[in-house]
Amino acid sequence: MTTHSQPEVWFLTGSQGMYGEQTLRQVAGQSREIARILDESPGIPARVVWKPVLTSSGEILQVCREAAAQGAVGVIAWMHTFSPAKMWISGLDALTTPLLHLHTQANVLLPWDEIDMDFMNLNQAAHGDREFGYIQTRLGVARKTVAGHVSDPRVVARVGAWTRAAIGWSAMRSLRLARFGDNMRDVAVTEGDKVEAELRFGVSVNTYGVNDLVDAVEAVPASQIDDLVKVYEDSYRVTAELRAGGERHDSLRYAARIEAGLRNFLEAGGFRAFTTNFEDLGGLRQLPGIAVQRLMADGYGFGGEGDWKTSVLVRTLKAMSVGTTGGTSFMEDYTYDLTPGQELVLGAHMLEVCPTIAADTPHVEIHPLGIGGREDPVRMVFDAQPGPAVVMGLADMGERFRLVANEIDVVPPPQPLPKLPVARAVWRPRPSLAGSAEAWITAGAPHHTVLSQAVGVEELHDLAEMSRTELVVIDADTTTRRFADEIRWNQAYYRLARGF
Repeated sequence: MTTHSQPEVWFLTGSQGMYGEQTLRQVAGQSREIARILDESPGIPARVVWKPVLTSSGEILQVCREAAAQGAVGVIAWMHTFSPAKMWISGLDALTTPLLHLHTQANVLLPWDEIDMDFMNLNQAAHGDREFGYIQTRLGVARKTVAGHVSDPRVVARVGAWTRAAIGWSAMRSLRLARFGDNMRDVAVTEGDKVEAELRFGVSVNTYGVNDLVDAVEAVPASQIDDLVKVYEDSYRVTAELRAGGERHDSLRYAARIEAGLRNFLEAGGFRAFTTNFEDLGGLRQLPGIAVQRLMADGYGFGGEGDWKTSVLVRTLKAMSVGTTGGTSFMEDYTYDLTPGQELVLGAHMLEVCPTIAADTPHVEIHPLGIGGREDPVRMVFDAQPGPAVVMGLADMGERFRLVANEIDVVPPPQPLPKLPVARAVWRPRPSLAGSAEAWITAGAPHHTVLSQAVGVEELHDLAEMSRTELVVIDADTTTRRFADEIRWNQAYYRLARGF
């Protein structure tokens, strides 16, 4: 599948008619130039589409309605000159796409010896944007504010982060997810309110019997399996016993059959995320391994053991990763190295870690799996690419959802792992393993997570603002005491914000 089409962000410029046609022509020319710079920036993963200068409430209302109707993932607004903010009330009230308020101006330097009142009348964003900021706050409009000139890479980076979040939010709002079976029995955190999820995030979660998938798997023609096996052998380091002529080649062909059937099912139903559960495999001979890994690499969301919330998050962060390097994967904190001063987390899952985070070409292997009660599954085995990353989880707190993010540093395993035949990542969490774990557990965050080297905390913060969802961040400055206080304050705020 293609993870993204080319999304659009609309560039809106506010002014008013009192300045005259000549000034408005200058406004239009300068705002076109600002939009052009943003549009041509490789750090912004969308087309930035300039719209004519807005000088009346009717024009503003119309363009705000059209933004959603015509599929823009967000709008950037700039008050080039003084745009009386009452003109924006109806438009902002009707706006359903994410909003970025760009507080900028046409020039970087002031021409001090040439400034006259004509120049001042044309270049009023310094207080025009403050007028616009007031009405946004007065109306309670969720937005991001970025100040600075578009020639500054820091400004472009922040606009780019917001754009990626807007793309993720758009993907989430239209997401259809297929659950094959229910979640793992007696597990609490993988439960959740699907009605509230559709109301809050727009995602539609649908459950299918695993034998619906089995039917799709059994219907795969041999030619499709042949093609997929060739892709495996050409793309990865496939162990000899699985290659054509090897004693376990049939297992590779069955793994390919699962992938083809699963992909066919998802594509036919318009699903971009899914879950499986090793307790409910029906007529499947193997627990899906390489199939899940490759589908994630193609942008699908996944959650193990029926964890649909993590699957939603994987898909959303995959969508947000456009224009970045690094991968994103389903993940789970598995076990610790508690050597004082060298503490590390070893993250993995049974089989389902995405190869987009791999440091090198994955090996395709087959090994026994002590759960599931099926044939030995085929999977990719690799170590994760070292570098900064974020681990994120989504939990249902009863009256709301909570996003929790932890900044980490992925590192090479300190020693080889010859007896661990699964894909894995080793990382050092910030501020420390103890501080991270204490905060994570205090927040009630899930044990299934998303590890991303493509998306950072700023994008996650922007996504939380767009979805009006609580986000707590664990980073180098986190202390257990302050974090616990933040959780308490958030609890009070979100309960009060719901009203009585």
